[in-house]
Amino acid sequence: MRKTLLPVSITMLLRIALGLPSISVAEPNQELHRLFDDYWSHEMESNPFGATLSGVHDFNDRVPDASQGAIRKKQETMIRFYEELDSFDRDALDKNDALSLDILKFILKHDIELGQFDTWRIPFLSDSGFHNSFGHVVSATPFTTKENYEAYLKRLEAYPKYLRQNLSNMRVGLAGGFSQPKEILEKILPSFDAQVTKKPEDHPLYRPFAKLPDSIDRATRTAFVEKGRQILAEKVIPAYAELAQFMREEYLTNARSTLGANQMPDGDAYYTAWVRYFTSLDMADPVVIHTLGIEEVKRIRNEMDEIIQQLEFKGSFQEFLAFLRVDRQFYPKTPEELLMKASWLAKRADGRLPAFFGKLPRQPYSVQPVPDELAPNYTGGRYSPAPPGASRGGEYWVNTYALETRSLYQLTALTLHEAVPGHHLQIALAYEIENVPEFRKKFYPHAYGEGWALYSEKLGVEMGLYDTPYDHFGRLSYEMWRACRLVVDTGIHAQGWTRQQAIDYLTANTALSYHTIGTEIDRYIAWPGQALSYKMGELTILELRSEAEQKLGDQFDIRTFHDTVLVQGGLPLDLLRKQVKEYIDRVGTAK
Repeated sequence: MRKTLLPVSITMLLRIALGLPSISVAEPNQELHRLFDDYWSHEMESNPFGATLSGVHDFNDRVPDASQGAIRKKQETMIRFYEELDSFDRDALDKNDALSLDILKFILKHDIELGQFDTWRIPFLSDSGFHNSFGHVVSATPFTTKENYEAYLKRLEAYPKYLRQNLSNMRVGLAGGFSQPKEILEKILPSFDAQVTKKPEDHPLYRPFAKLPDSIDRATRTAFVEKGRQILAEKVIPAYAELAQFMREEYLTNARSTLGANQMPDGDAYYTAWVRYFTSLDMADPVVIHTLGIEEVKRIRNEMDEIIQQLEFKGSFQEFLAFLRVDRQFYPKTPEELLMKASWLAKRADGRLPAFFGKLPRQPYSVQPVPDELAPNYTGGRYSPAPPGASRGGEYWVNTYALETRSLYQLTALTLHEAVPGHHLQIALAYEIENVPEFRKKFYPHAYGEGWALYSEKLGVEMGLYDTPYDHFGRLSYEMWRACRLVVDTGIHAQGWTRQQAIDYLTANTALSYHTIGTEIDRYIAWPGQALSYKMGELTILELRSEAEQKLGDQFDIRTFHDTVLVQGGLPLDLLRKQVKEYIDRVGTAK
């Protein structure tokens, strides 16, 4: 049963009022578990979209409250949760509860720190945002009963208010010089325009009405379809039209002319806060990361040159990249060819998993095209998780838009990253953790999550999944891409790089298509710091594996190591380091 949240528990208030010491081992951990439950209940109730995506369907008739008052109230509640959490004596807790406490403190700490910058003023990125995220929510919503559709109709009715709240928040951002840069907006605006369809039947949010289950009687089905069409035609699409007009006539005109995050008010502190969040490292320094990226680029370049020599290519490195970008043998002719190749690669990877992992998830996954309304400015692929109990499994999305830019020689690395042993394996296993608070099953620290997926690309070498030198070059190009991100992200947001400088750097060092390079650079510009998470996480996992191999020698088991990394779910990198150290000590002691 869902618990009702009290902003601060009665127990906590009494302790504060009476000046009592922190909660200790003398008391059961019921108060800590109550706090975990209250936090999760608050998260679900305050973010109904997130609740649906998490498999909690109590709020499927609601939309988030994006008003400034609601945002301020939530920030105050996060501070109270943190203060209450801080009252517990960590050393008196059992191992599992102590880990849960550490994770929640990380979450709350960064929520509070980032909240100080009023990030709600920029509610969209280059390829996604408040305006199109509802489609993901709908795909995770059950549509099997009359009650499901009644809840969805209520949600559609409320949705225009949510869109207008975000529009209002963006106006506040514009007034304060806090916006996405004008330079990248022209390519983002089509994602707003795509939501303004001439007919409600063509809108992505109409899809649940396209085929209602036969278990609902015909008259009720007809009524639902008519009501859904009416709400979309009279409320939702007009709200989207208002939003699209605002974006073109007001936001584009008044957006900032600068590029880097450090160019906004309090920008250096703002960027540093994102760097610490996305790397999960408090000591992360943009200058140090930039230098590390340059060193990684040099190392990977040497490996790429070796493959070019192996292929006996007659020409320079740049000429080889040009050859890869234009030769049609490396590109699919149809969307079906691309999806079929991705599916075959995914199944090959499935078959190799038992040799490298002791624990595998129960949830399956499928291969799907990126939805049409997202595809033009979207990445080459992405993983779309499904909550436990959903009517579908996880989904590995492959972008079939602009086929001439979707290289087949990089598809193995993409598949290993997004499907298995990358994001699907990692996220599906986290959903199955037992005897932990719900927030831990859904927690996704980027350096851990993206670091694991990048590590999975390299693991594919050991798994024997790269068949040709071109496939190996494709993997190295993907690794080079992530190393370049360390240089480019810090270059843009801390060192004053231009968009063209960033494009030139990726063009010179990777085999990515020109289209992909453009969309990627816009992504880094729009999402400061996130691009750092991949390499920083991967390097940490590789370092921990090397340490385990050296210290354990013949006792090292790759399956046990991978299980250690994965079975606790998402972890900030310092907590992952502790888990691996305990694993090394435990196995080493058992010799």
